[in-house]
Formats: sequence, structure tokens, C-alpha cells
Amino acid sequence: MPSPLHGLTVLDFSPLLPGPFATRLLADLGARVIRIEAPSRPDLIRHTPPFQHGVSAAHAYLNRNKESLALDLKAPGAREAVLALVRGADVLVEQFRPGVMARLGLAYAELAELNPRLIYCSITGYGQDGPLRERAGHDINYLALSGLAAGSGRREAGPPALGVQLADVAGGSLHAVVGILAALQQRVRDGRGQEIDISMSDCAFHLNALAASAALAGADIAAEQGLLNGGSHYDYYRCRDGRWLAVGSLEPAFLAALCEGIGQPQLLAQFAHDPAAAKQALAARLGEESGDYWRGVFAQRDACVELVLSLPEALDSELARARGWVVAVPSAAGELQQPAQPIRFSRAQAVYKQAGGALGADSAAILREAGLSPASIASLLGEAGSA
Repeated sequence: MPSPLHGLTVLDFSPLLPGPFATRLLADLGARVIRIEAPSRPDLIRHTPPFQHGVSAAHAYLNRNKESLALDLKAPGAREAVLALVRGADVLVEQFRPGVMARLGLAYAELAELNPRLIYCSITGYGQDGPLRERAGHDINYLALSGLAAGSGRREAGPPALGVQLADVAGGSLHAVVGILAALQQRVRDGRGQEIDISMSDCAFHLNALAASAALAGADIAAEQGLLNGGSHYDYYRCRDGRWLAVGSLEPAFLAALCEGIGQPQLLAQFAHDPAAAKQALAARLGEESGDYWRGVFAQRDACVELVLSLPEALDSELARARGWVVAVPSAAGELQQPAQPIRFSRAQAVYKQAGGALGADSAAILREAGLSPASIASLLGEAGSA
């Protein structure tokens, strides 16, 4: 079956996580992604453990299906090489601070003159304008300034240090992909590209749909004060063996099944008139048995109660196997197990050509295809120190 984005060419200038995750998703869907990376300052993800066959597992995943061009953008002839690539590109993704691409002579306005159909997506922490445009930041900072962190965690312990980069991926990466696909659809209608400004702090605020809309209506839902952030029985509960249960029994039918499952049907009425006391009783009862005991109890009850799994347990679950969460991807040293692309299509399929590999592995072929002369290629690759 064909891939949905087959025929699309993407130039990827982004390091670390947000941009590479976005372009990896585009590559999984069939786009040709050319990753441009400075040989003297390689992406830090390349050095992030653990390593498989000498390659960072994170790098191998984030750069799946991509071609690698080692190019120092400040080197003589580098700008001309990029311009040659831009002529045949559909999308450019960059993740530098505002103004960096302009100083390199690669701002959107300049490239759009060369290729008016180009879609140019910039991903930054705080956007291309505004008071924090030059400020450094990471996921935890965007969550803090967007108001999202304050509504999570516990009042005494404070906001949680999340195990997933929410602002980076759900904020920056996925919003970038949505923006790119929307711009591509608009280009189908009018033939013109455009510039996309993705701010991870903007997007983190946008993710906080229920609490943000409530705040704009005058309600500040602080940690452990709302229906979904610990202020109700919708919460995590420790079992006797230290495992945790996730209880999401919000609707009356699910709450009734929960109360019956723990052997305390009378709690259903108590939740109606004294929910705090009922939650304490629920916590006490769940703490009397092991996590596996409760998993068995609720396996056949539709109560929205699940055991909190470790990541290795989740990967080994029946659900993961049935839904194909993991895929084997070829690499230079053998197959690697990686997270699969989760979007399913009825008449298309994802691509798993190769895991991310060596820096500059495709440099010469990419530059030849772009029309550069052998002398220019030799000069650039000499500057890059690439074979």
C-alpha cells in the first residue's frame, strides 16, 4: 500500500526532541526527510544512553527513515548547498532561536522568493515574537509558564516531574505536524507556501483545554481541587504491595461497579453526600489488597480501574501486542525494536526503512542529487569532515 505523504520532501534542521519527533512522524508517513546537522556540533541526542549496537536508542528512533547530511551552515558554500535543496523541498523545519536562520541567510522571506511553495515551520520555546522570544527553556519551563504545571500534582508535594515531555512532544511536535499538514492542504488550493510559528509554551497552554477554559470563566482549578486532578475519587491509589491503581470511575454506572468490586456497595450513596470521606474509605479498602488482586477483580468489571504498569510491563502487555506498539526496524548493525507509528489507515501504511544512523551517511548522494558539482561537494564534505 502507498504511504500517505509519499512524494513530500522535508528539510529538517532541528535538534533534540520536538522537531525531530515531528519530522520522524512525517517520515513514518512516507515523506522524504533530509536531516541537516553540523558535524562539529552533533545533536546531543546522539550521546543519550542507552545505546544499541553503539547507537543511541533515542537517536535511532527519532531519526528513523531520515537521510543524514553533515553540513556546517557557516562554512563557505553551505548556504548555496541549502538553497539547492530548498528548490526541490516542500517543507522546512527548524528549531533555532529566533533570528538564527536569518543570520545564516536562510530566513523564510529569502527562501520563499526561491521557492514560493515552501512551507517553513519554526519551533521555539516562546515564539518568534513576544517578551521571551530570546529566552532559553525546556519542557518543564513551558509547563510552568503556561499554567499547566500548577494544576497538577499535590498541594504539599508540588507539581510532578513528568516522565513524558508534554510541552515538547504533545505541544511542539504534534502541533507542528498539524500546522504543516494544514499548510499543505492550503497549498493544494492556492499553490503558495507559508511560514508557521510554533511556540511550545503557547501549545502547552492550548493542551490544558478544560482547566484553561474554566479559568477564563473565572474558576482557578488548583492542584487537588478539580474533578480530574486529585480533587475527586478520580485518582491513583496505593495497594498493599506498593503497586498503584488508576481509578477513573466518574460516571454513575462505573462508580457503582467500583463500589461493588471492592465489596462496599454502600459507598455509592456516601460519594453523593460526603465524597471526601468516601474517597478515604476507598483508599483504605484498596490498600488492603495487592495490585494483582485488584487487577483480577476488575478484569471482568467495566469500572475504569486499571493497574499502573511499568513501561516494560506495558510493552509486554496483550494490548501492546494486539495493537502493534513495537516494530522491528532495520539498522546498519541489525534490527532494532522501536515504538511504532500509531496512526492506522484503511488504504495506506507507515514506513520503517531504517533506524537513525551515522552523521553524514547520505551527504554525498544528497548533494549530488541537488545538482552540486563534484568540486563543490568535495569542498563541503572536506569542511564537514565527512566521508
